[in-house]
Parts: sequence; C-alpha cells; structure tokens
Amino acid sequence: MFEWGRAICYSGYRENQSPLNETYPTYDEIKEDLRIIESEGFKYIRMYSPVIYAEMTCQVIRDCGMNIKVMLGPELISEVNNPGCSWVHEVYTEEELAKRAEFNDKRIENLVRIANENSDIINAVSIGNENTPEWGANNVPIERLISFAKILKSETNVPVTFNEGAFEWVKLQELAKYLDIISVHSYPLWYGNTVEEALDVNKEWYKKICELYPDKPVIFSEVGWATNCADFSQMKEGEANEENQKKYYQEFWNWSDKEKIISYMFEAFDEPWKGGNRPNEAEKNWGIFRVDRTPKLVMQK
Repeated sequence: MFEWGRAICYSGYRENQSPLNETYPTYDEIKEDLRIIESEGFKYIRMYSPVIYAEMTCQVIRDCGMNIKVMLGPELISEVNNPGCSWVHEVYTEEELAKRAEFNDKRIENLVRIANENSDIINAVSIGNENTPEWGANNVPIERLISFAKILKSETNVPVTFNEGAFEWVKLQELAKYLDIISVHSYPLWYGNTVEEALDVNKEWYKKICELYPDKPVIFSEVGWATNCADFSQMKEGEANEENQKKYYQEFWNWSDKEKIISYMFEAFDEPWKGGNRPNEAEKNWGIFRVDRTPKLVMQK
C-alpha cells in the first residue's frame, strides 16, 4: 500500500476530444493539466484506460520530474447482456460477446505492458471499473475479473485493486481475496442525499467496507459532487451546484486528511464528451475545474 496523499481522477478530454473516437489530449495539454494538479497538492492521479494517452501522461510526469503517481485501469467493456441497464438496449450475440471478451483480454495485456514500462510512475493497477452493478453497462463475470487479478498480480509488481461502488462491495468477498486494495466509489449526491448529509454517508460506507474487509486497505477511488444536473430522477433538486461542491469537498478533506484516507476526487476537469447533447448533464459537470481549466468555486483562492 502506498503512503497517504491527496488524490484525484484525471480524464482530461477537452472540447472536441473523446476516448470514443480516440482523440486524446496532446503532450502540451497533458503538461498543462498536470501542472495544475500538482500545484494544488495532489500526489496521486487515477486514469481509466491503457492507451497512448496514459503512456504520454507517464512520459510528461517523467520529463517534468513531477511528484505524481498513477493508478491505471483497463476500461473493460461488457462481456454479458445486462437487461438491468436502462440506457443500453443492444443485445449482443454469443459471437459478439466473445469478441468483446477478446477486446478485454487485449486491454489487460496493454495494462501489463504499460505498468511494467512505467514502473517508476504507475503505483497501482485495477482489474476494472464498475463492472458488477445490477444497472451496469459494462458488466463482466466475477470469474473473469478474478482471472484478470491473477494476471496482474503475477505479471506486474504493483498493488492490484478493483474500482467499484460501495453498494456492490458488500457482495464481492470472493473477488476481494485476489486483491491488494479495496477501492470504493461513494456518491451521496447520486444516492439522493443533501450536502449536509453527505459526509456522514461517506463515513458510514467507509466504516462498513473496512469492517467487511478488515485484512485489506480500503481507499476511496471516486468521491465527488457535480455542479449541474439536467434532471432530478436521482439527485435532489438544487443540490448540484458550485457552492455545495465547495462545502462537500471542504468537509470531506477535513475528515479524510485527518484520518489519512487516500481518496481520489472525481474529478479534476469537466468532461463535455460524456452523455448526450445537454450541457447541464451531471456526467459532464463533476470537475473541480471547468473544461477551459478555470477553477470552480472550491478551487478559487
């Protein structure tokens, strides 16, 4: 387990950039982002995909002598049809699912290669991200996730984790046996809580997960508060704004810093590529910086 430090999720896609069509930030754009992140005291970043963008990020860190370490994941795609996912209606054939599994195998291979080629920068690898929820769009069988954990443990020299929501961790005991770190996502805003309730919700989940896995280090790999929301089917109306984001982070940091809990903020920058065409969708507005890299209220001096 690595030592405590402030942490943040980094997915720096700008206007007209997207992982969907592999238009990635440039070297200079990554350098600008990482200088912002480092200047704000973040020691750890989390990235999601074993692609050239992650490799270039490692190169920037190395070239500039930055004190930043990277947790990297494989960004798996679904290997099963999940009728419980409300926004993915496509039903894949067995042949298509087999090809999707081959894609994931390749992603794990790339993750191993990048982790080993950048062992001075990458301090943890993940077998996946939110691949087990009942509502999930990218679900992967537990047996496959265990096989990925075995590969990463045998072929890399860094801790292996899995990034998953707090609700799911209560039923992942078998998978946890193969992990070095339990990485939890906790989102009181998505749960329908107010900002006044949020810290207690995070504390309760942290306590519960630690009790479930007393022999494993537990970290938060995503915690955040959106600053806009197009609809309120899950979030309470009026909760997603910059004032509440500031309150949320200030209270969370006061607690997590004191307790030395590694907690990756979600996230560094707004991501306009996500979701649909409405600019006020929550998925586009989790950053503590806007897409033009100007600071939101929580980061204003």
